[in-house]
Amino acid sequence: MEFEQAYESFLTRHIERRTGERKGRLLSRNFHAEKLFLRNVWWPLKGNLEDLHPEYEIMDWRGRSYFADFAWTPSGAPVFLWEIKGFAKHVRDMDRNGYSGELNRELFLQGLGYRVASFAYDDVEGRPELVITLLRLLPSQFQGDVLPVKLDALAEREIIRMAIRLARPFRPVDVTRHLSINYRTTMKHMNSLVVKGWVRPVATGNGERIVWYALAKEGLAFYLD
Repeated sequence: MEFEQAYESFLTRHIERRTGERKGRLLSRNFHAEKLFLRNVWWPLKGNLEDLHPEYEIMDWRGRSYFADFAWTPSGAPVFLWEIKGFAKHVRDMDRNGYSGELNRELFLQGLGYRVASFAYDDVEGRPELVITLLRLLPSQFQGDVLPVKLDALAEREIIRMAIRLARPFRPVDVTRHLSINYRTTMKHMNSLVVKGWVRPVATGNGERIVWYALAKEGLAFYLD
């Protein structure tokens, strides 16, 4: 099924299921930014519009209704809220109260267990490949791989994730503690990562002893792939 056909079916299905304001919003808006997100980002990423809900109504901390651009409700994962934000409405023309309210709403929703992600309209329009790359990281934390994955590959990916979160050089003992493995297994993974070029050793003193390791750009690229 082509995107346009899938999109029309998707929108019609949700209109038929809704009543009141929830239905009215689907009938009255042009959905330019939202449709662009689906065409440029979501369709290339997923190839379908399943488990997506447009104009998803939720309540903010003041008890007021708020409609997120999309909710994505995959099985076995939290509800993700996707927001496409234009610079004019959400930055240039926003006053202090609006800015504060937007941040408070996102914090409140995160506290309720939603995973909220906002995308710049300019990126959705002009750099969708970047949005796809970054968006792929969120669901991957909650969804298992369909194909079998070797434990060594999982360990190496987790070491890279640890390095990204630390944002500094790290020691083998950091890996040992993080993965609850012994030193010998740690060094097996570290040597493998060095050979692949995903981390690089950082020499200390006279340069003969390797105590620290740093994430290489190739390692970050691998994690984002």
